[in-house]
Amino acid sequence: MASRHKIVVLSGAGISAESGIPTFRASDGLWENHRIEDVATPEAWVRNPELVQDFYNQRRKQALTVEPNAGHRALVDLEAYYDVTIITQNVDNLHERAGSSTVIHLHGELFKSRSTRDESLVYDIDGWEIKTGDLCERGSQLRPHIVWFGEEVPMMGVAQEVTEQADIFIVVGTSLNVYPAAGLVYSTPRGIPIYVVDPNTPAMQKRANVTFIAEPATVGLTLLASQLIENARQAPSVQ
Repeated sequence: MASRHKIVVLSGAGISAESGIPTFRASDGLWENHRIEDVATPEAWVRNPELVQDFYNQRRKQALTVEPNAGHRALVDLEAYYDVTIITQNVDNLHERAGSSTVIHLHGELFKSRSTRDESLVYDIDGWEIKTGDLCERGSQLRPHIVWFGEEVPMMGVAQEVTEQADIFIVVGTSLNVYPAAGLVYSTPRGIPIYVVDPNTPAMQKRANVTFIAEPATVGLTLLASQLIENARQAPSVQ
């Protein structure tokens, strides 16, 4: 039987926005009425850990009120015919809740906490709140398991390796302006099909192997998944 082709998906804030999660940065430069520098940097944590904790507690609380959308579900449908890995810039768990099997979170995970002393100590959050005084097993305060501005992106190497093995690459819901994640599209094997699903054309070089689908994720991914599934069904099997 033929081995299944590998689809790698790079997802961004646009797909989560369609479920009701606000995009990262509004037109006024604020995130939920906060300056990024006050809630999403290591310096902010040192300066005012209570504000940072409350900010992410509220993000978690809000994320629990939304559901995966048709775009998330379309990516799950592809798993019946392809080996699918999702590399997401989003910190929510909507891909997992929809049923995706393999999700790499570049910027951390909203529903996990980690030790401020030992970053290898990571814990699932029961509910939506990390409180002052919630400690890791080594006795240090727990912080959000989020990659803040100015911090290393620890999963970037894994994402790079996965991208280099792709047979098909899909970009959805991202402007491709945030690095290092945006650079992944240029690490794909030469000539493989690349599909970009976004109402606005992201900042990337137009190439012959790139197909732009100017639709929101709920529409564009549904159409694309149907097409790719049909392609897989028609492909001759190899014994």
